[in-house]
Amino acid sequence: MSDTTLFAPDVDAMKTWRHAIHQHPELGFEEHDTSALVASQLQAWGYEVHTAIAVTGVVGVLRIGDGSGPRLGLRADMDALPIQEMTGLPWASKVPGKMHGCGHDGHTAMLLGAAQALAERARQGQLPGNGTVVLIFQPAEELGGGGGARRMLEERLFERFPCDAIFGMHNMPGIPVGQVHVRPGAFMASSDKVLIRFIGLGGHGGLPHKAVDPTLPAAATVLGLQSIVGRNINPNLAAVISVGRIQAGSAYNIIAESAEIELSVRALDPAVRDVVEQRIRELAEHQARAYGCTSEIRYERGYPVLINAAAPTAFAVEVARKTFGDEQVVADAQPLTGSEDFAFLLEQVPGCYVLVGNGDNGHADGKWAGGCMVHNPHYDFNDACLAVGARLWVGLAEQYFEIGA
Repeated sequence: MSDTTLFAPDVDAMKTWRHAIHQHPELGFEEHDTSALVASQLQAWGYEVHTAIAVTGVVGVLRIGDGSGPRLGLRADMDALPIQEMTGLPWASKVPGKMHGCGHDGHTAMLLGAAQALAERARQGQLPGNGTVVLIFQPAEELGGGGGARRMLEERLFERFPCDAIFGMHNMPGIPVGQVHVRPGAFMASSDKVLIRFIGLGGHGGLPHKAVDPTLPAAATVLGLQSIVGRNINPNLAAVISVGRIQAGSAYNIIAESAEIELSVRALDPAVRDVVEQRIRELAEHQARAYGCTSEIRYERGYPVLINAAAPTAFAVEVARKTFGDEQVVADAQPLTGSEDFAFLLEQVPGCYVLVGNGDNGHADGKWAGGCMVHNPHYDFNDACLAVGARLWVGLAEQYFEIGA
């Protein structure tokens, strides 16, 4: 294996790219400036570049040797969130109501840094063996079940750019910078969105016997939902049902015609996901009938369970340990009930999704708000982990082709 100090990722360049992307955040399928930046850099380094995949997605292809060997996919997401940034940092968002609150600016910059280093190593004959690197810069990870990964697959991503293995990466606040966390099997949860509407008969608040009150089955359902996790799911397994919205009525003295509740549903096992859906439907329908109402249920399945394949995960652990040391790698990390559309890609190609530490999220500049999780207006990707992510990408590619040599 070549000296890892040769053609190392350029940290200053990665910071520049990240801050530029951070200042100009773009929501899902609107990442035109971000994808233009990515495409121009890849072209400058000699990649075969394909644009406008799933509207704004970019794929860069680099052939090692004669390109006849294994094909490795590396993926980064590019989209921002509809949040008003409150960090006060010099590179804070310049777009009202939009910010990179999940670190996709950093993910894009890390993969660009690795792309530059890999291209230079290939040019100088420092990458062993033969094969193909497929860099996937994905739009719209935050858009739920119809987001960028699914759209790229619908546009024949892996038919056009075959991969034998694929890897993804995400920063995680609370994990120290320099650490890598991963586990084989289910690592992140499925994510479903449920809208339940109870339909009664509106009327005067002082004459309830002349109406059919839909808030009663709605309230009973909200309470009953937690019995699904507590009484229908094996305690050794995980499921989450969160009520995100309750809405009914327009005035204090009017019994509403209808009431709505909206749910977020998560599971770490496909079978558990099925049971939860069945029980939510049964509970809502029976509560509606019990109170003389009818119900309508819109159950939208979003991201599937993210399942890391055993062999690629073991390979990622080995590379991370060689790169950062055994003490910096947690190979049996706890699964998360957050969700990721990288799961769609893993349903098609074996691979692995890893987490890299973002530290405590304290700000070196601007207003420090203490530690916070992603999707928070005070969050900022930690520039200290740019080198960590890029080095891991380079190590994965280098050792992947070395093994296949």
